[in-house]
Formats: sequence, structure tokens, C-alpha cells
Amino acid sequence: MWWGGRGQSFNVAPHKEEPEMGLSGPKSDPGNRMPEPSSPQLGSCLASGCLPGEQILAWAPGWRKGQGLELPGALICTNFRVTFQPCGWQRNQDTHLNSDYDFALINIGRLEAVSGLSKVQLLRPGSQLKFIPEEILLHGRDFRLLRVRFEAGGLAPQAFQVTMAIVQAKAQSSQAQQYRGINLSKVGKVPASRKPPIPLLETLEDWETERKKQGAKGWRVSTVNERFDVATSLSGYFWVPSRILDSEVRRAFAHFHQGRGPRLSWHHPGGSDLLRCGGFYVASDPNKEEISAVESMLQAGHSDVVLVDTTDEMPSLADIHLAHLRLRTLCLPDSSVAEDKWLSALEGTRWLDYVRSCLRKASDISVLVTSRVRSVILQEHGDRDFNGLLSSLVQLLLAPEARTLFGFQSLVQREWVAAGHPFLTRLGETGASEEAPVFPLFLDCAWQLLQQFPAQFQFSEFFLLALHDSIRVPDTLTFLRNTPWERGKKSGQFNSYTQVYTPEDSQALAGSSGNLHLSVWDWDLRYSKEQISQFLNPGYNPEHCPDSWFPGQQTSFMAPGPPSSVLLFSRGALTPMNQLCPWQDSPSLLAVSSHWLPRAARSSESLADQEWGLPSHWGACPLPPGLLLPGYLGPQIRFWKRCYLRGRPEVQMGSSALTISGLQDELSLLQELLRKWAPRISPEDHCKKRDPNSILSQTR
Repeated sequence: MWWGGRGQSFNVAPHKEEPEMGLSGPKSDPGNRMPEPSSPQLGSCLASGCLPGEQILAWAPGWRKGQGLELPGALICTNFRVTFQPCGWQRNQDTHLNSDYDFALINIGRLEAVSGLSKVQLLRPGSQLKFIPEEILLHGRDFRLLRVRFEAGGLAPQAFQVTMAIVQAKAQSSQAQQYRGINLSKVGKVPASRKPPIPLLETLEDWETERKKQGAKGWRVSTVNERFDVATSLSGYFWVPSRILDSEVRRAFAHFHQGRGPRLSWHHPGGSDLLRCGGFYVASDPNKEEISAVESMLQAGHSDVVLVDTTDEMPSLADIHLAHLRLRTLCLPDSSVAEDKWLSALEGTRWLDYVRSCLRKASDISVLVTSRVRSVILQEHGDRDFNGLLSSLVQLLLAPEARTLFGFQSLVQREWVAAGHPFLTRLGETGASEEAPVFPLFLDCAWQLLQQFPAQFQFSEFFLLALHDSIRVPDTLTFLRNTPWERGKKSGQFNSYTQVYTPEDSQALAGSSGNLHLSVWDWDLRYSKEQISQFLNPGYNPEHCPDSWFPGQQTSFMAPGPPSSVLLFSRGALTPMNQLCPWQDSPSLLAVSSHWLPRAARSSESLADQEWGLPSHWGACPLPPGLLLPGYLGPQIRFWKRCYLRGRPEVQMGSSALTISGLQDELSLLQELLRKWAPRISPEDHCKKRDPNSILSQTR
């Protein structure tokens, strides 16, 4: 086993052989003695969850601190993670690669060493510890806190050594490119023929299956980017109009930023299509045939076209980054903000304002998709941040399938992973100054919808937390690469030849089964059965299942748009455009009659208010089937306590209300949820839904 040595040496003072000491007493209690790093006992604790190339660097006995509780064990630093090993605990054989005690090095946002009541040192890369710590605090970028008190006396040098090991290992792992993920053939008891829990959209077959599932009859799967020579940031496959040839696709995409031309994100059963694309290369010089191909792809067979600038009235990436930093600072245990000013400080971070902006924009786009049969195009210069966020939220608001556990995972895989969201850059792991937690912002928006419509979502808050905490894990490449090309290159997935797909072919096409790598969706290899059992929402109403929604192509509630109309949605209102493309040779279209345009939006009025005359939450007018319109004013946007306040000891122990008034708020919320859920689920159904052996299979 690889635990025999420390793997690296550290510049620490040598110390004499310390007497063996138990965690709560001397050597006379052998059952409670902390094992040495080379012993089989310590090795067996991590053996089932070791990562290829992982080495133990240092360790020290200590106690993990919580509210009124100290858990004895050992703090272990490897070249991939910091983990706390409780005394006598062994890693669950059903959970190979994760435990509640693991803390990936790339997840460490702040490391503090404490000695006594006054000595506190913030340790940065290159720092030298100035004293032997009595306690260290690891603050995670995911808002978790690992707080460990060390053994005093003769074992103090080990505390110094493990602390310095964390500092140096964190500095050396700052480039997350070293992580290559886990090959499933190397994970014990996992057959090489294991299929991914959801389609990873790495094959043409996956895309064709998803297209048929959406009922997008006027679309086909394009293979023009199979070699990633059209756009390296896109997946090898995507959907384009059936009548457009791949040669036309290649020429048309060349006139968009980074080759990210228009392609289908989602087909609404009522007839509308939701597209996304990058910004136009205005300086390019396409010929008339290329302009015609671009316009045909944007129109997608519709006479009514709406172009949406997804950055309009939205925060910048720098704004999101700054708000998240302020939020993390506010949620630290040692925050200097007084309790009576805490809510004002929270508002001052602007994080909730940005959540509100995203939900409002997504609501307006949802109205555009459902109020007319049309092509709605989401356009962003890079097409890799807000397009994915808003497209995902729109589908959550419109598609019951996306609100299931399986459907939500498929949505994230398609609109974020396969679409090339730059996870690594946005996480700040590439050294570039483009860090912005766009994906965590989306998860917060999804949590808001779950709170407002608890019976509409099959997954629970615990699932969203698990996904939030999986953003920075070194055992999967799902969120540790910027593009599908990088992800496939590092995993050795891509072959040197182009594969051919036929509808009759039932074999996986991208790489061999032996090259199948762990994905973030392999929950049964990363989480225990008890944890997975909490992924399902007990209040989910089965009446909202996808099979009961739009049994056929129902377009009666959707009115046709004006002939040959091109509209721009900006600042809450639709305005006519003379032409769809910015180039000089683009044919002008007829100006749209004011009869087709809503009145200009007031600052507090959404497009839904304009379309149906009254605010949707008044309930005065019916909404299209399947459409959810969330509230986003004032207290309708809530603070995700269970996620952001986990660094507080009292929250770690399960309390999410810090004051009497907070407890009253929590009680009111629980009573409200019970009123919504009670008629919909029986105790027998609850037990059946929570069976950990069937949760993952029943949602596929």
C-alpha cells in the first residue's frame, strides 16, 4: 500500500520519538490509540477511497470541534486533500471516493492557525508558521468549516508539521490541471461495463436520443465539430435545423465569437424553440449565402424571431465575484458584523439582488417562449455563462421533466458541461482574473424555485447541497475542466479516428468502456446510501410527472407571431429590428406593427405582467400549462442558510436559526411546507420514495 512513506519532506525541525499516546489518555488504552501512518489500521481507513497518485504527507491526532462536541481522530494531509479520520471509523465500502470528512485542497479558501486566545496567523502560500498551533481552521470555498484542536504536549511537533504540509500542498495544487479523474475500472467492485447514470452527451447516439425525447422533429444532430475544429469550447455534437447542411454550419459558425454559432437548447412542446449562440463577428465579411444560412439557423423555421441579450440588466462577472467574496466574508464564524446589522450587511453584498435579476430575466424569457410560437435566441458574447444559466432556469420554469432528479442532472450536463462552461476558470483555478461563481449562482436560483414550488420538484435541498459541494472535488473531471475537449483529452477518451453512427447501432461510440471515467453523477460511488436517500423531495407531487404534461403537440394556447418579424428583447420590452444579422448585405425585414408589441415595461413590471394583464401571483388569469412564474420581490428571495451558514458551529450541529426570532421563522416555514405537502403524500409513499436502493434507478 502507498501509505508506507510521507511522500515528501517538509522543512520542519526534527523531533524526538514521542511516547505512544491515546486520544484521551496514555498508552494503557490500546483500543483508543492513534495509529502511525505506515500501519495497516490507518491505511485501511483511506484505502477504499484513495485516488491514483495520492500520498499521505503528514498527520496529527486531534479533535474536530463543533457546538458542544469534540470528535477524536486524526487530521491527515495528502497531496489531494485534507481529511479528518475519526477514531475507530472506517470508510464505508459502498462509498469509495467521498466522506463527510474530506476537504479537497482546491476547496480551501482560507487557513488559520490559532494558539491561545490571542495568537492567530492567516497562512498563505509561502507562509512560515511562527508558532506551534493549538488549533487550525480551514474555511472552504463551499462555505464549509473544518476546525481541529490538536493534542497538547509531546505531539505538538506533529501539529506543526501537518499545518505546514497543508500550506505547501495547497500551494503545489493550485493548478488543478494535475487532476485526471478516476477510471472506473480502477475502482473496486465496479465493472468496466458500467454505464453512466445519465447520458453524458459525449456520443452522437446520446444527442439523438435526447432530440427524440424532446420531440424536436425539425432538428438533427450535426457532426461537423466531431474533431473540435469548428469550436474547441463546444461539444462534438449539437442540434441544428434539419435543412441546414454541415458545410453551411461550418461556414456560418465562423462568423460567431469562438465559433459558437446558433444551435438548439430546448424545444418547447407547444412549438417554440429556445436557441443559444455567441456574439456576431461584426468585422467579418460573409457572403450572401453565408448570411442566408445564419438567418435560416436563427429563424429555425419560424416567422417570429426574438433576440435576447442575456447580459442586459444582469450583473457582470466581476460583480458576481465580488458579491460572492463579500458573502463568504459575512458568513465566516468570526465575522465582525453585529447581529442587529447582519441582514443589512447581507443586502449590501448584492448577492440576493443578483439572484433576483436572474429569476426575473428567466421569467421574462419563459413568457417569450410560451406566449407565441417563435424562435427565441439567447445571445451572449462568449455564450458560456449567462446563456447557460438562463437557458437552464427557463427549462426549470417550463419543463416538468427538468424538475426531476434525472432531468435536472441531464440539464446541467447539457447546458453547462457539454456546452463548455469554463468551470475551472470561473472557480479561479487557472490563475486568470476571470473568477466568477456563475454555476453556484444558478444553484441558488434553483433553490429559490424549490422553496417557492416545493411540490413541483422531485429533488431536495440536500441534492442541491451535494451538487454544490461537488464543484471542487479531485476525483471527477466534470467540474475541473473548461471544455468537453479538455475533459476528453485528459481522460484519454478521444481516439484518432472519426466514428460513424447509425440509428441501429446500440454501442457507445466515444471511447471504450475501459476508458469510462468517474463523473459527478456517480453518486453511489461518492456518497453513502443514507446520503442518497435524502436526495428525493418527500413533498413532490407525482401529478407533475412529465408523462402527464403535453401528451401531444398542443399549440392551441400559443398564438402565431406576426409575419417576418424580428424583435429585440431589451430592458423588459420588445422592440423591432430592421434586420437579424449586423452585416451590410443582410436583407431588411418589415418593421413590426405596434399591434404586436407590448407597451414599454415599468421598472417593477415584468413581461408576464404585460402579457396577461395582471401579476401572475394574483391568480386572476390562467397561465400556460407547465409554466412556473416565481416571485422575486422583497422577502420572496430568501437566504440559503443551510448552504452559506455551514461555517458557523451551531449550523454545523443542525441548527439553522440563530435567534428566537429565527426559530420562529423556521417554524413558520415548516408549517407552510406541511400545509402544501400533507394532502399529496402518505407515510407509505414517503417510505417507498426514500428507499436508498431504488432512488437512483427509479428516476431514470
